[in-house]
Amino acid sequence: MIYLVEDDANIRELVVYTLNNVGFEAHGFERPSEFYTALESALPSLILLDIMLPEEDGLSILSKLKAWDKTADIPVIMLTAKGTEMDKVKGLDTGADDYIAKPFGMMELVARVKARLRSVKSKTALSEYRVQGLYVCPSKHIVEVDSTAVQLTLKEFEMLCLLLENRNVVLTRDQILKSVWGYSFDGESRTVDVHIRTLRQKLGSAGDVVETIRGIGYKIAGDGE
Repeated sequence: MIYLVEDDANIRELVVYTLNNVGFEAHGFERPSEFYTALESALPSLILLDIMLPEEDGLSILSKLKAWDKTADIPVIMLTAKGTEMDKVKGLDTGADDYIAKPFGMMELVARVKARLRSVKSKTALSEYRVQGLYVCPSKHIVEVDSTAVQLTLKEFEMLCLLLENRNVVLTRDQILKSVWGYSFDGESRTVDVHIRTLRQKLGSAGDVVETIRGIGYKIAGDGE
């Protein structure tokens, strides 16, 4: 099930119609209050969220969704007329999994939705990783440095797990974008650099396990469990 929060009736009806026609179950909401009420009844597999909405800004809604345990792992794709690079970075840093600027094609939207749902479905419950003082248990969403818990955003956590899964392998920025965000950002690879920087800061003394390979990307090297 997919929820869409969009106050433009024409866009809302077209998106819901298109998604239902390609095999999804989609429901549209004009106002955030309607959307919140629906969440109390049933949680969706994915959320499409406009930014400029009545009652409450879409980024505020996104922040709440990522802060609530029951909705934190639900992928969110922003659909918005605010399409500058800085707007995209702000949305992604707030926790969005994808960002589509208006106007957009319906087939592109469907492809992005399918890519994001495939990414979620393909994630498997891994065991655990230990590298130097870093401990990560993906299945329990635990990250610790020297036995002290570390709080990461979903994107930071997914990047860390991706690098650990491919330890000693250099991943390009584009590979990280496609694996974590579900598609290429057409050259906007600085998003990866920003998230890597904040990840290292949060890991503190273990931050240097994430190595920069100049001109290519990143890797986690060394032995570990």
